[in-house]
Amino acid sequence: MPPAATRRYVSSILTSDFEKRLKEVESKMAKDIRVQKTFEALFALEDIREIFRGTLPTGLNETEEQEFHKKVSALKKIINELESGKGNPEISKLAGTLPIRDREEPFINIQPIQAAGKLTVEARKALIAYGDGYSTCDSCKKPFRLDKITKPGIADFHSELAEFLNLDEARVVPGARRGFQAVASSLLEKGDIAIVSSLSHYTEFLSVENAGGIVKEVPLNEKNIITAEATAEKIEAVIRETGKTPKIVMIDHFDYQLANEHDIKDISKVSHQYDIPLLYNGAYTVGVMPVDGKDLGADFVIGSGHKSMASAAPSGVLATTEEWAPVVFRTTQMKGDLTDRRFGIKEVEMLGCTLMGGTLFSMMASFPAVKERVKHWDEEVDKSNYLIERLLSISGSKVLSEYPRKHALSKIDTTDSFDKVAKNHPKRGYYLSDELSKRGIVGLFPGATKAWKLSTYGLSTDRVKYLGDSLVEIAEKYGLEVR
Repeated sequence: MPPAATRRYVSSILTSDFEKRLKEVESKMAKDIRVQKTFEALFALEDIREIFRGTLPTGLNETEEQEFHKKVSALKKIINELESGKGNPEISKLAGTLPIRDREEPFINIQPIQAAGKLTVEARKALIAYGDGYSTCDSCKKPFRLDKITKPGIADFHSELAEFLNLDEARVVPGARRGFQAVASSLLEKGDIAIVSSLSHYTEFLSVENAGGIVKEVPLNEKNIITAEATAEKIEAVIRETGKTPKIVMIDHFDYQLANEHDIKDISKVSHQYDIPLLYNGAYTVGVMPVDGKDLGADFVIGSGHKSMASAAPSGVLATTEEWAPVVFRTTQMKGDLTDRRFGIKEVEMLGCTLMGGTLFSMMASFPAVKERVKHWDEEVDKSNYLIERLLSISGSKVLSEYPRKHALSKIDTTDSFDKVAKNHPKRGYYLSDELSKRGIVGLFPGATKAWKLSTYGLSTDRVKYLGDSLVEIAEKYGLEVR
């Protein structure tokens, strides 16, 4: 059999097999109600829990006992339906308006900002147990500060975070953006200059503006990379033009637009040659890959809990060195003019305390898994490259991020492949997200067929292969050449 015929024969077998699996997926998605019933069982348990939260410490009264058994009977019915896979949805909205979010259960979610923020099962349990607003404060004693609470071990967790990032002190913050804000407001005064990347996140801009500073951007090279040389040239240009030395250099290790890796280690050396501290933006690295602050030469390391540390939003981490800790973690010196009140233990940039409930405990509960998963970063990059290779096999498709990939997030260009189909399709660009959705894949912005982003982070090898098969099958369905 000639090679070309062999390829067509093998392709027909693979296509047939995939179509069979696709039909199975569509059938299962249409008929399987077990995800819905799992949620209903969880909600029923919360209803039972609410009875105990309203009774006397001495136990349930007769009316409460009757309500308890009624709720347990309802739960048993749901469990029977869950076990049999039969039944109808009983709950469609929470509090009358909120739809049930079951995105992660029946689907493969490729949305880059959600990939590494999916909660571990322990984090989800922590939210159930510690969801109340001030649940962190049950055992708060003098000096009345979050990072000093020892039971549960919040103080130890702060120390572990600093060790994890190989810096001297760390604080939890309400998202990476609040870490940027804390550093910018500590170091910048009106008119001071901050050096940022041409691919920097908007929150870096806002943090500088909030402090009264001015941003100056380092240009990209032809490969869309920020280099140490370009950073040095920008610093020199700023000094020549303004007569001022920038107060901080803020650089993303991997940017959010292309997820390209930037020359962070050498940039830190350049920065320190001008006695400028370096802020390492690890929103897409802290919690997914090894980050050694001292080895990188970072004065500040900022991470996102809800983006990359399997934590509920808003959460993040700010770590720094012994030198800069007294600056960014300064305590208040003010006193009341009438009462002479002082709150000297409270840290100004933290507004005293930060994560006061389930957000923090979700981060703490996920932390053992996060520490383990960073050891397997190479595997995540391999899966990313596998998928990009499958995508590039579709004629006309390109990868806009650096290639081979060094990250699980990638930006791709399908203007000359999937977008060609969109031009003549009745649904225009929406056909692609519809086709993916039919296959149990979500996360692509509806209508996107030109340039779009996706992430394979945390997906199993089988799921990555299924995703690759799906993209190729859609291409073949609409007559695109697959090499």
